[in-house]
Amino acid sequence: MTELTHEDLYDDDPSTGELELEDRASLRRVAGLSTELTDVTEVEYRRLRLERVVLVGVWTEGTAEQSDASLAELARLAETAGSEVLEGLVQRRAKPDPATYVGSGKVRELRDVVVATGADTVICDGELSPGQLRQLEEKVKVKVIDRTALILDIFAQHARSKEGKAQVELAQLQYLIPRLRGWGASLSRQAGGRAGGANGGVGLRGPGETKLETDRRRINKRVAKLRREIASMDTIRETKRGRRVANEVPSVAIVGYTNAGKSSLLNALTGAGVLVEDALFATLDPTTRRAQTADGRTFTLTDTVGFVRHLPHQLVDAFRSTLEEAADADLLLHVVDGSDPAPEEQVNAVREVLAEITRTRKEPLPPELLVINKADAADQVTLARLRHQLSGSVQVSARTGAGIPELADALAERLPRPQVVVEALVPYSRGELVARAHADGEVLEEEHIADGTRLLVRVHPDLAAALRRYETNSSRL
Repeated sequence: MTELTHEDLYDDDPSTGELELEDRASLRRVAGLSTELTDVTEVEYRRLRLERVVLVGVWTEGTAEQSDASLAELARLAETAGSEVLEGLVQRRAKPDPATYVGSGKVRELRDVVVATGADTVICDGELSPGQLRQLEEKVKVKVIDRTALILDIFAQHARSKEGKAQVELAQLQYLIPRLRGWGASLSRQAGGRAGGANGGVGLRGPGETKLETDRRRINKRVAKLRREIASMDTIRETKRGRRVANEVPSVAIVGYTNAGKSSLLNALTGAGVLVEDALFATLDPTTRRAQTADGRTFTLTDTVGFVRHLPHQLVDAFRSTLEEAADADLLLHVVDGSDPAPEEQVNAVREVLAEITRTRKEPLPPELLVINKADAADQVTLARLRHQLSGSVQVSARTGAGIPELADALAERLPRPQVVVEALVPYSRGELVARAHADGEVLEEEHIADGTRLLVRVHPDLAAALRRYETNSSRL
């Protein structure tokens, strides 16, 4: 791994991540604005206006601690979206009520809590059906959203690249289509028969196309256009990936739970300077940086979008092409937050999403290297338990730098090595071959003599073929 000097780490010039963090912090939502209940029927997906919220969850399985942890995570999501959490309620049920999610009796209690606290939004810890959403809003008299809509809103705020914005918009529209609401035939746009004038006819009489149907048609057209745009962006990504494959550059994908410290780890390993913030889904757009092992081998590190429990399937579908970048890597760097109360659940949540992404693929997932981050803030008993349960893992602190050298060594050991060992005498006129051997291969021995550069290198087959005419001895491992 390339060693970073003190000046590199503490340069006076702000990094890209610091500038983006300053820009993000410059605008904040204003608490106290009205969010009266309105009917959303426009094609454009409106940013959720969340100010003072009450959380409500249904505990159907697991322990009480797991239920509380899920609601605490929902509170962090709401705060990331710019809300002030006033109250959190959990109800124990065998399954959510099909009509109102929490049941008719609890809805009245929820309405009393909303009035007492002055809340203007209720957030449910689950995905509501369109019927549940409508019934809850009618009974509690304030805006009601679910966990999926909340995560989509955070993604909409944090997406920066053209591809990221397109993927988020696609996920939003897929979520919105079954939840469109309108006033039925009262907003008819056309009519047939006598009401339609001379152009009317058999089969066209009646109320005609309603505003709701028009909205649904326009959304479907927009979804189709977004899918085509994302497909064209996939072609660009495939081209870039093809260049790396052609050059035989190993790739490492950083995956993990949101806010586990993936971006911090990328900065610690490469000095990338990407945005780092103590918030859920702070970075969405994948970042790829080039790095080197201690023995000079080049590889790429890609920071991917974070995962969360019950990640909305709309997001998994929209970001599938981006997430498949991780599935095509040579090594997965799975980052776990060691300071979290239940890090094992984070590991399971990430593996579930990765399994869903690769379900339709024939290739298995790449090898995985578990990294327990935030070791400086974790309990020693927890770290000991994780060391025992997650054998082969590396414990680091991206903030203090502890364990980073050990992680670099583990990365170098697990990266795929070139396959062919070649001994060649390269003339000085072919210095580009020596440069390629250093960049793309592993130089075992090097000596400069009168006739040229004598190399003993471990290289990939394409470079071995180029060195073949200057070969003095070779063997395949």
